[in-house]
Amino acid sequence: MGHPQQQQQNQNQWGSQGQPIGNNQLQNQGPVATNQAGPPDVVDLLSLCREGKVKEVIEHLDQGVRATAECFSLLFQLCGNSKKFEDAKKVHDYFLRSTFRSDLQLQNKVLEMYSKCGSMTDARRVFDHMTDRNMDSWHLMMNGYAVNGLGDDGLALFEQMRKLGLPPNEQTYLVVLEACASAEAIEEGFIHFEAMKDYGISPGIEHYLALLGVLGKSGHLTEAEAYIKTLPFEPTTVIWEALMNYARIHGDIDLEDRAEELMVNIDPSKAITNKIPTPPPKKQSAVNMLVGRNRIPEFRNPTLYKDDEKLRAAKKEQAYVPDTRYVLHDIDQEAKEQALLYHSERLAIAYGLISTPARTPLRIIKNLRVCGDCHNAIKIMSRIVGRELIVRDNKRFHHFKDGKCSCNDYW
Repeated sequence: MGHPQQQQQNQNQWGSQGQPIGNNQLQNQGPVATNQAGPPDVVDLLSLCREGKVKEVIEHLDQGVRATAECFSLLFQLCGNSKKFEDAKKVHDYFLRSTFRSDLQLQNKVLEMYSKCGSMTDARRVFDHMTDRNMDSWHLMMNGYAVNGLGDDGLALFEQMRKLGLPPNEQTYLVVLEACASAEAIEEGFIHFEAMKDYGISPGIEHYLALLGVLGKSGHLTEAEAYIKTLPFEPTTVIWEALMNYARIHGDIDLEDRAEELMVNIDPSKAITNKIPTPPPKKQSAVNMLVGRNRIPEFRNPTLYKDDEKLRAAKKEQAYVPDTRYVLHDIDQEAKEQALLYHSERLAIAYGLISTPARTPLRIIKNLRVCGDCHNAIKIMSRIVGRELIVRDNKRFHHFKDGKCSCNDYW
């Protein structure tokens, strides 16, 4: 098969009737409307892509307009950044019908798109069907597994890569350490870090920071602090800031304060930035969207509350205890527990359970950070209903399955 640019040039030079197209039309490809009164209309897909109008581009693709390689590249990036899985599937379907489907760089962008959309199943299907791969392909897959909380799968893929005789490089070990952090594989993380020397790779500060993440993300804060003292260089603000964030997430206030003090000693501007009085942030209205359905900003159907109350009763049997720290209103304990019950992501899940086929994954998109109590509740829900519940908040994807979340309670 010829080079994609040559294919694009050949494809653009001839119309559907085999007639040559003028040079002024080579930049855009699409169906030409026959109009004797004026020049033919050409849909400028590339301009629409650059403007981020994915829906309009898909509509034109549905009407038979063919996209160029650059259009597909932009579409993959747009779908990945927006995390819109349904759009990603449609764009990928048209890509598979195109003459660019064997282009390695575009296939890598498909891997990245699906990883950002939280669908590693689709990413792995694409990866397994690739006739040719480069190191970027392996890195994108391993990193995708890591950021989606599937670190064990990322490490297994790394072993597969090694068995094929592919030598790892600096970037490889960065994604491997991310996978170790995701899988809470602390010992394995240190083993891989030491193994870098076997390939003649000298660890950079980013590798030491990644190994700190292996300890910090899994909650081994004492070991993380001790590890910093063994670094072969003076800890930087990035190191102390990372430890401060890990301590904050895991509730170690004393360590958080110590790390912040050490960070400020190196870079006083950090303290100045944090201590400048700022107006309170504008409160965002909670928006939940059940993927595949219309947006549902409010739920007023009484049956939804009844369905959620059934889940609540079942969760008590699973040792669910409401964490009322996440209710900031000055109300009594019982009212706080009731308020937690009606958080919008729970109602979206309840609606999804009664309106989608059984045993299928349920996808929820939320524009705010999921609270800790809802996070615990959804873990128990996933075990009760026996379905994978995929929740995207403003931080990351959470894959709830069999009572566990892919983030390992770190987000």
